[in-house]
Amino acid sequence: MSEQEKVKIAKLATGVRGLDEILGGGLPEYSFNIIAGAPGSGKTTLAHQLMFAIATPERPALFFTVLGEPPFKMLRYQQQFDFFDLTKVSTSVRFLNLSNLMLEDNLDGVLEEIVRGVEAVNPSIVVIDSFRTVLKTVDGKGSERKLQKFVQRLAIHLTSWQATTFFIGEYAEQEIRDNPVFTVADGLFWLSQQIEHNSIVRKLQVMKLRGQDSVPGLHTFRITTAGLQAFPRTFGLHEDTSIDISDRRLSTSIDELDAMMGGGIPEGDSLLVAGPSGSGKSVLGSQFIANGLRQGEPGIVAVFEERPGAYIRRATKLGMDFQKFIDQGTLRLLYLRPLDLSVDETVHEIVSAVREIGAKRLVIDSLAGLEMALAPSFRSDFRESLYRMIAALTRLGVTIVSTVEVQEKFTGFDLSTYAISFLADDIIRFRYVSINGELRKVLVVIKMRGGDHCSEIREYTINSKGIEVGRCITGYSGLISGIPETDNILDRLS
Repeated sequence: MSEQEKVKIAKLATGVRGLDEILGGGLPEYSFNIIAGAPGSGKTTLAHQLMFAIATPERPALFFTVLGEPPFKMLRYQQQFDFFDLTKVSTSVRFLNLSNLMLEDNLDGVLEEIVRGVEAVNPSIVVIDSFRTVLKTVDGKGSERKLQKFVQRLAIHLTSWQATTFFIGEYAEQEIRDNPVFTVADGLFWLSQQIEHNSIVRKLQVMKLRGQDSVPGLHTFRITTAGLQAFPRTFGLHEDTSIDISDRRLSTSIDELDAMMGGGIPEGDSLLVAGPSGSGKSVLGSQFIANGLRQGEPGIVAVFEERPGAYIRRATKLGMDFQKFIDQGTLRLLYLRPLDLSVDETVHEIVSAVREIGAKRLVIDSLAGLEMALAPSFRSDFRESLYRMIAALTRLGVTIVSTVEVQEKFTGFDLSTYAISFLADDIIRFRYVSINGELRKVLVVIKMRGGDHCSEIREYTINSKGIEVGRCITGYSGLISGIPETDNILDRLS
C-alpha cells in the first residue's frame, strides 16, 4: 500500500501540558479509550480537561455520569480548575445523568440512553463515568454473557459515532487480563499515586495506544489549579534538539580562575564546584551568571536551599544587580522545593525556562538541596537521576555550574558526597587549610575534559567584589589534607 492510500489518523491536542508528547503527538481522533486507576488518581479531572480543550459548540463533548453523585456536585469541584470554562457548559460541554437507570438495573436502558444522546448531539467527545459501575452491576448478578453483549453492542455504536470516547473506571491492575473491555479499547491510560514516606508521587502510563508511537514507561504528573500536568521521561526533548557547540570558553569573571582552566569553562560543559559550607561555591555561581548577563547571555539559577529574595540580596552585596536582569527577562530564578519533586518535573521546569529566555548559562545551587527536594524514590538512586538531568540539559547547549557541599574531614580529599564526579566535565575543589593557626581557603582545578589545566593549589579570598584568586601556595606538603606541614625541616624543629 502506498503512502497516499494509507488512512491518516488525525491527532487531537489534549490541552494537558506534556501529555501530547507522551502520546506521540496527540490523542488519536475517533479512538475508544479507557482512563483507569484507583480512587483519587485524577481520572475524572483528566477527562474534564480533555473535554474543555477539544469540544466546540459545533462538535460538543457529552459526559454521561452513572455514579451516585449528580453532575452539579461534580461540577462544583471541577470548576475550581483553571481549564474549566463556564461559558462552555451546556453548549460545548453537556452532561447527562444515568444513575437512576443503573439503580433500576436497566442495562439496556443505559445503552439506549447513551445511543439516543449521542445521535441527538453528534459529539466529538463521549465520556462515561464510571463505566466500572456498569460492570460491577452486571458482574454482581453473575451475568457474564449479558455483560459481553452490552460491550459488543456499545462497541458497534462506537465505530459509527465518529467520536473520541473515554470510559472512566476504578480498576486494579490484575483486572486488565480478564476484562473484555480492555481488549476492544484502542487506548488505555493508567493513573496511579503512591505514598513515599510523607510524599505522594503520581504516575501516568500509556499501557496501550493503537496505531501510534507513544513514549513507554511511567511518567510523573502533578495536579494543580491548572489541572493535570504531565512530565514525560523524554524531558520535553522528544525531537533531536542537540545543538552544535562551539570551541569558545565562558568566563567566570575571575581572570585567574579562567586562566587556571585554560581560558574558562568550555561552552556546553557541566562544571561541578565542590567544597565545604561557606567556601564560596554560591558566590562563584553568581559571578558566572553575572558575567554572562553583562555579555548579553541570558541565564537561569535553580535554587534549592535559599529563597530567591535572599539570593538576590546576597548578590547585590557583591555588586551584582540581578533584579534588573530579572525585570528585563534575561535572568530567571527558579525556586523548586516542594519536597516531592520528580527528576522529570525538575528538568521540565528548567528546560521550559531555558527555551523561554534562550538561556546560555545555568547554575544549580545546590545538588544537596536538589536531593532533599526530590521524592524518596528519586533520592534512592540520585546518581541516575542526576545523570538523566545533566544529559538532557547539555543537549540544549547550556553551560552548567552545579554546586555540591563536601564535609571536610581533614583526612581525605573527597570530591562529592554522592560519587557523581564522573558526571561532570570539569571539577573545581574548594577547601579549608590550617596554616600557622589560621584557617585559609584554597582551590584546585581537578579535572578539565576540554583540555589542559593548571594543577596548582591556589589561595583565594572572598571580598565585597566576590572571589579573588591569589598566589600558588608553596613550601608546604599535605595541603590537600587540610593540615599541611612545612617542607623545611628547620621550620619544623623551631
